[in-house]
Amino acid sequence: MTQGARQDDTGVDPRIASAAAHWSHRFVTNGIPLADFQDVTGTITRWEDWCAAWVARGEVHRAMGDAALAEGHGLSAGQHLTTAAVCYHFAKFLFVHDIAQMRAAHDKAIAARRDALPHLDPPGQRVEIPWNGTRLAGILRRPRGIDRPPVVIMAMGLDSTKEEMHSNEQVFLDRGMATLAFDGPGQGEAEYDHPILPEYEGPVGAVLDHLETRDDVDADRAAIWGVSLGGYYAPRAAAFEPRLKACVSLTGPFDFAEAFDRAPPLTRAAFVARCHAADDAAARAVAERMCLEGIADRIRCPTYVVGGALDRVLPPDHADRLAAAVSGPVTFTMIADGTHVVNNRPYSYRPQTGDWLAAILGA
Repeated sequence: MTQGARQDDTGVDPRIASAAAHWSHRFVTNGIPLADFQDVTGTITRWEDWCAAWVARGEVHRAMGDAALAEGHGLSAGQHLTTAAVCYHFAKFLFVHDIAQMRAAHDKAIAARRDALPHLDPPGQRVEIPWNGTRLAGILRRPRGIDRPPVVIMAMGLDSTKEEMHSNEQVFLDRGMATLAFDGPGQGEAEYDHPILPEYEGPVGAVLDHLETRDDVDADRAAIWGVSLGGYYAPRAAAFEPRLKACVSLTGPFDFAEAFDRAPPLTRAAFVARCHAADDAAARAVAERMCLEGIADRIRCPTYVVGGALDRVLPPDHADRLAAAVSGPVTFTMIADGTHVVNNRPYSYRPQTGDWLAAILGA
């Protein structure tokens, strides 16, 4: 078995057992039917079978989406294809020991979400953002009936991509804000050619430059939202990018070197891979650059910090440290029974952050 894992007394790889025990909230909150999660995690025993099993489940939803399209049922097609995209995404998200298999699943996620976009309510479009001689891929969605809405830039985490963001986008769209979820260096479509970049204000600046060229959003009313490792990227960008009017950090690290040392093995392996690092030591050197000490006090815009007191991926006190360090107005919520990203209690922060951003941006 890979990474030295051994089966337990039940014959199940402990990584599968851990997934079944800890990941259901994230999967379901972000669009996986609970029965699908239970079926897949309950019928495989080896981590090596994870990617193929989730791709197979994605094919079920893809087939329904294609059938709905053929019959002219666009709304249903958009829903089925969005579910397929999330299944494919979770096939690849931590499967870094087999890059070829991971990338094939990823390509399916990108294609399914792309095909869903015209049929969503509101619809979306793929955008490509110039950055450092290349392009970063994003998904822009705009609320209906608003000519130039404010926009929320959505920064991904270590293992999330823009294809996972549908339910998160909807929170802001329902409140009159556009969303631009994008894959930065070391993330999603960019992870194969560009390693993780701690100095994330560069890519975010490129996104803002792109938004300023558009007449269908109001780039003067732009905020940034970041999830997990994106909860570091978002405040990092806000510290250096004065065009951002507000920042939301969702269970992000304050000092990722500390978090790296205690990260679960699959998370650590993903960080090593997405740093394009030769080993743990080289990856930890990147992690040491991901610290908001002496940087967070540059943040002047209103900032909303969410922590989960039961977070087993990132130290919960990192949210406290960020909230204490920023110079601008702070709203801080520590969810006492919240796990990582508080996926087990999304109602305790999603509507609240949506309302908060809508008020600040004048949505």
